Amino acid sequence: MSLKPDGYLPRIIDRRLQALLKVFGGVEIVGCRWSGKTWTALAQANSLVSLDEQRIRDIVALDPSLVLDGEYPRLIDEWQEVPRLWDAARREIDKAGNRHGMFILTGSSTPKKNSVVHSGVGRIARIRQRTMSLFESGESNGQVSLSGLFAGQFQKGQVQADLKRIASLICRGGWPGALNAAEAEAISVPAYYLDTLFSSTASLYGKDEYAAQRLLKSLARNIGQAATLQTLADDTYVDGADGAGDADGAARAARVPAGPSAQTIDSYLGAFKDQFIIEEMGGWDAPVKARSRVRTKPKRAFADPSLAAALLGVTPDRLIGETQVFGTLFEELCLRDLRIYAAAVGDLWTSPLMYYRDSDGLEVDAVIELRDGRWAAIEIKLNEDKVPDAVNSLLRLRSKVLSNPYAHNREPSFMAVIVGNGEFCRVTPEGVYVFPITALKD
Repeated sequence: MSLKPDGYLPRIIDRRLQALLKVFGGVEIVGCRWSGKTWTALAQANSLVSLDEQRIRDIVALDPSLVLDGEYPRLIDEWQEVPRLWDAARREIDKAGNRHGMFILTGSSTPKKNSVVHSGVGRIARIRQRTMSLFESGESNGQVSLSGLFAGQFQKGQVQADLKRIASLICRGGWPGALNAAEAEAISVPAYYLDTLFSSTASLYGKDEYAAQRLLKSLARNIGQAATLQTLADDTYVDGADGAGDADGAARAARVPAGPSAQTIDSYLGAFKDQFIIEEMGGWDAPVKARSRVRTKPKRAFADPSLAAALLGVTPDRLIGETQVFGTLFEELCLRDLRIYAAAVGDLWTSPLMYYRDSDGLEVDAVIELRDGRWAAIEIKLNEDKVPDAVNSLLRLRSKVLSNPYAHNREPSFMAVIVGNGEFCRVTPEGVYVFPITALKD
């Protein structure tokens, strides 16, 4: 019996989920809360058990096998609430002779590693669901396909673009539950999300709510930068000069040690990553064994650009007047969509998205490298007047990659500039594609 919810909007990972259910006994869908994992799983499942009630969790904790019987695929929603379910599902798959498509497991946080005995390798595959891309939510017409660009396909033409609408989409985010809400209500969703996040971080990981809030605000302030742990620690520091002067501030200062160590900051970042609130984007270089791939400091991004907007306290109207902040958050919007599309094109559970930076000061916003070695370079600019600079950066990167004939580095499959207010999907004389984010799909 299909459990597909009424009004379900197709998601890009639907195809991947269907394919993996034909190969593995189970598939785990991970991602931040409110990203639509349960609905995506229900669209493929034929039976369900949800662990959102303490009464159910207590019973299942005593005997996980009680909830494994049901029509396959069987959805086990928020399985990490009872970590023993993972091993129970893995054993059930083994007992069935590695039968395919038995379970779909969803999770919004990573359980403690000592709570799971077996990794599930070979039995349970994993895919990551992010918030909705503009194509999934209907704000992109899909005229330009990322997979098509890798195949040399590009359709020129006029596209509607509206910076006011882009500002609204940044602040609203890709939360499925906010799509049909009025703008005023929709842009309040990320703030409520953050309130829940702070309390859950404290209860699940033994962290301080106020410190978590300070650190996330620092991440928002440094969005788009490869901020060091020391920079984040300095921002998180609390003393009498920045909020500890009153009674509330003194109480907060007592809870947040002055000058948190890099190790402390790293532990908070680990908690945020465990809840899929932030993710890292590593550095890229053409040689597959290049040191820079592991030594370049990662950039940290939020699960959705609306979280950064909420932490910075900006509204769509304010973004229009804050060009620099607008440009930075627009880049985050584009990178979110590129992660979703690139993961689908690359057929991976995570995204093959990186960035480039070298000692000469050359930086390119995004590089997508597929497993077969094909790669593409992308610059992101809010306004069309920055396109020439972006094209120049892309050409410099291409020249550097190909400068050593003995390295046998590949030509890029394509180079592109994604813009916010562009009205045309076009090709520059240098062969660089230019198109609005509202024209892109996987």
